[in-house]
Amino acid sequence: MHRGIKVKTDWEILMEFNIDRETVTDGAAVITVAGELDLYTAPRLKENLVSIIDGGALRIVIDMSAVHFIDSSALGVLIGGVKRLKPSDGRLVLVSVDENVNWIFQITGLTSVFDIFATRAEALASLTG
Repeated sequence: MHRGIKVKTDWEILMEFNIDRETVTDGAAVITVAGELDLYTAPRLKENLVSIIDGGALRIVIDMSAVHFIDSSALGVLIGGVKRLKPSDGRLVLVSVDENVNWIFQITGLTSVFDIFATRAEALASLTG
């Protein structure tokens, strides 16, 4: 037992995580994620991302405006999405407003891989322009 420190269970972590997806136009989709993107939740992101790509979406927005933590397993899923879209000239862009999440993209050099926008509207507009 840790005194004064509450350790979250796997179940609590998953209960705080939410993912939703929608097709916004023909060939374009948005995956909205809320909570922590980590070892426990990254597989759900991957499942949704692969499903959308396999369904024909070539322009994808991952809306992480409600994500406050991201780890290397989730970064790997996002990079995998880019690689999966590349042969079809697809594109994956991100929405992120959390300073800590954006800092992770900066220190890993992934700002050169992903276009990151402050709003969903800006991200969607970048896919059509």
